Amino acid sequence: MIEFDSPAPTADTQPRRDIKIAMLRGWRQRCPACGKGALYRKYLKVAETCPACGEELHHQRADDAPPYFTMVIVGHVVVGGVLMLEKAVAPPSWVHMVLWLPLTVIMSLVLLPRVKGALVGLQWALRMHGFGDDADAPVPDPGAR
Repeated sequence: MIEFDSPAPTADTQPRRDIKIAMLRGWRQRCPACGKGALYRKYLKVAETCPACGEELHHQRADDAPPYFTMVIVGHVVVGGVLMLEKAVAPPSWVHMVLWLPLTVIMSLVLLPRVKGALVGLQWALRMHGFGDDADAPVPDPGAR
């Protein structure tokens, strides 16, 4: 039997992180840990560490989720708006193009970093992908020699 000097931290031994606060801080593009430091160093490039508290942020793995959620939100707003406007007024096609194309681009550019920030905050709060412990690290097999 192998004994370890100190037990690995588990979710039971670590204090809970408030998911709502972490996601709101991420939505505001701030560090999910302190809420003061900037989450991004560029438009969508997450900083390696928080400039205010030093929390490591490089663990995040948002991948394709932020664009997916952004498309779902923008798509529902735009398609709903197009259908309501068409039903109410039935304007010419050029009115739809002038109205909805810029709105789609602007909404996408505004929402994407906020959605990604909220997802990074969620990952931090749930201690996913190395945020707070080594839960994703491979567990040594006690029977292996």
